[in-house]
Amino acid sequence: MKAFRSVTSRAAVLDRPDVDTDQIIPKQFLKRIERTGFGEFLFFDWRKDPAFELNQPEAAGARILLAGRNFGCGSSREHAPWALQDYGFEAIIAPSYGDIFRQNSLKIGLLPVTLPADQVHELIARARAGEELTVDLESLTAGGFAFELDAFSRECLLGGLDEIALTLREEPAIAAYESSHAAPVSTLAI
Repeated sequence: MKAFRSVTSRAAVLDRPDVDTDQIIPKQFLKRIERTGFGEFLFFDWRKDPAFELNQPEAAGARILLAGRNFGCGSSREHAPWALQDYGFEAIIAPSYGDIFRQNSLKIGLLPVTLPADQVHELIARARAGEELTVDLESLTAGGFAFELDAFSRECLLGGLDEIALTLREEPAIAAYESSHAAPVSTLAI
């Protein structure tokens, strides 16, 4: 996974509460086995409406998404963060998230920033006025507001460490253990 330090960008505004993962990436697109190619199907049903927020010119190229409370609620599909990241978003700022969505986002390097609703609404107003925002993981600030993130998640994001990379950091200890213990069953026998 790519390391995350900071992003400065225009922000797309999706000021809707309870945006569920079924809207983020509808079920008919979950047949893919790779993590790429989902961005084109992001908010597929909503994108049919020309007035949809992400169809507006000011949302083009945004790498930050400003969202309403309980963003990513619903089913546990990990495809939702994949679709957001594949579309180009690097950070989401919202008052709250679905728990599984938040964890899935952290695991792939998509930063879910939680801020109080009044601060999110101030950032929305600034974004609508054309201001670029900065989300900085090193200083734990988003648009100038401080946010919290547990130390482990922060370390993983800053280092670009997914679960496989974390395991590979222990490769010498794993190899030492395996070399000192005989396999209980021959794995070569057919």
